[in-house]
Amino acid sequence: MSNRHLFSTLDGLVPKALRGIVASNPRLNLDETNRVVFDPSSSSSKVSIISGGGSGHEPAWSGYVGTNMLSAAVAGDVFASPSTKQILAAVDAVPSDKGTLLVITNYTGDCLHFGLAAEKTKAKGKACRMLICGDDVSIGKKGGSLVGRRGLAGQIGVLKILGAAASQGASLDELYDLGTAVNSQIVSIASTLDHCHVPGRTEHGALQENEVEIGTGPHNEPGYRKLTPAPTAEGLVKEILKYCLDETDPERGYVNFKPGDETALLVSNFGGMSNLELGGLVDELLQQLLKDWNIQPVRVYAGCLETSLNAPAFSVSVVNLSGVAANSAYSLEQIKGFLDLKTDTAWEAVAGGQNYPQRRPRAEQLVRPPSEPKKTVDDTRDLKIDPALLERMLRGACEAVIAAEPDLTKWDTVMGDGDCGLTLKTGATALLDAISTRGIAAKGSVVEVLTELEEIVEGKMGGTLGGILGIFFVSLRTAVQENSALAQAEGGPVAVWSKALATAVQHLAHYTPAKAGDRTVMDTLIPFAEAMQAKQSFEEGVTAAVSGSEATKTMKPRLGRATYVGVGAEEKELPPDPGAWGAMVAIRGLKTAI
Repeated sequence: MSNRHLFSTLDGLVPKALRGIVASNPRLNLDETNRVVFDPSSSSSKVSIISGGGSGHEPAWSGYVGTNMLSAAVAGDVFASPSTKQILAAVDAVPSDKGTLLVITNYTGDCLHFGLAAEKTKAKGKACRMLICGDDVSIGKKGGSLVGRRGLAGQIGVLKILGAAASQGASLDELYDLGTAVNSQIVSIASTLDHCHVPGRTEHGALQENEVEIGTGPHNEPGYRKLTPAPTAEGLVKEILKYCLDETDPERGYVNFKPGDETALLVSNFGGMSNLELGGLVDELLQQLLKDWNIQPVRVYAGCLETSLNAPAFSVSVVNLSGVAANSAYSLEQIKGFLDLKTDTAWEAVAGGQNYPQRRPRAEQLVRPPSEPKKTVDDTRDLKIDPALLERMLRGACEAVIAAEPDLTKWDTVMGDGDCGLTLKTGATALLDAISTRGIAAKGSVVEVLTELEEIVEGKMGGTLGGILGIFFVSLRTAVQENSALAQAEGGPVAVWSKALATAVQHLAHYTPAKAGDRTVMDTLIPFAEAMQAKQSFEEGVTAAVSGSEATKTMKPRLGRATYVGVGAEEKELPPDPGAWGAMVAIRGLKTAI
């Protein structure tokens, strides 16, 4: 677990965070003493819905205060319930003629303090009810027979539906019954790669490098089960969905999903997952839901619904919307309408800031580009060499690049964004595949190989280096075609290469200011091209490329991300520029095969 924090202690952090949260929505007020965020414009003619709990789960619950959602939220200390006094302050901040509904997750402290606040409110003659939400399937019916299911992010879906229903005039009892119906149709489970770390505390129970936990709680509670070795993402998703949806499991068959039932999927980032991986997780969930369970959600919400500080973890909730309709006074269309009703809260961050009343089938969303016509090579404008030699040279270059990838990645991680090695390896691997499966070197056609390299660079190699190589290869291919006749004159193929390389480097100068000495890939390409032209010798060109890339070790970066990396006076030599070195390795690999 990471124990690095911007704020090294919890002292004063919760009220500070609440001040920051209300700053983003000027309509909200903050009772800092009681840590209550509330909407002063909440109408007394509708039921006030109030939620809350321990801090550390942001945006839950203060982030959900606003139009068509919560009237108020109350925050306790990190992972600790707010006090009864705080909760009563929230009730008083948003008075309602139709009553107050307290909606909480199933944790003992919350149940006790919110329950006492409900009783005190009723003792004052005000209508008040408390709805306890629990959706976690991990503990099972036997293990949770006394306490019930633990609350996870499925509760946020309950709040969204209830907030919308309240705004449309539902009574206190109607909201309570609707919330009960929604909660009963949710199955959720969480999984973590490691536990979170609380600022200022010594945490225990970190997972080992090859462990994953299933059934994790949002307060660093140990999971139901540890998986060692850690499964693949696909394997983990399979396990998670089995826990949630296998109705033959007597311990966890909480919800019945009939064919044709409409569902919603909620995926909550616990705070420490990248959006990149979260997107991949959602895709994998949708694929397996359809393939293995014949479930195709009509609503999908993914993001930081309810977090656990910085935990690299997530929860998955599946809600049977048809089941909610069957067990409530509301139709399926009304329930989907409640989910779609726009708010000005953090919900919009996971709802995409838009309302999508009709979810399109994924098959319609995942379109394929039209196939491109196969490119042909004009034999009269081609450069041909011995096919066996061409294949040996290409394989030598590709294998050299692949072997160099770890060093290139390491150096680029120090001086750049770390993608150089993988970018070059991707290209080399793709070229090897084209040689083995489609025999692109079998005709000895240099133009066919350069055309393939263009396709590989444009389709698979991004980043600055991919852009430079893309321009270089298309210019090189065009120049080879324009000068192919030189192959029959004095100098033969070397004359073609000398002219073509010089032309390609000249074209590159139109798109990048980089020159020799700037510590870029040009420190290899320019000396290589110049030596080839001046000496009419491939060996001399390779020697110049090696010298150019070696020289980058003592150069000060003048272009690219590396210019932002500070270099101390004592650092006389850096790693070589990874782009220059990678290009050199490829060129040297060509020579090795000769």
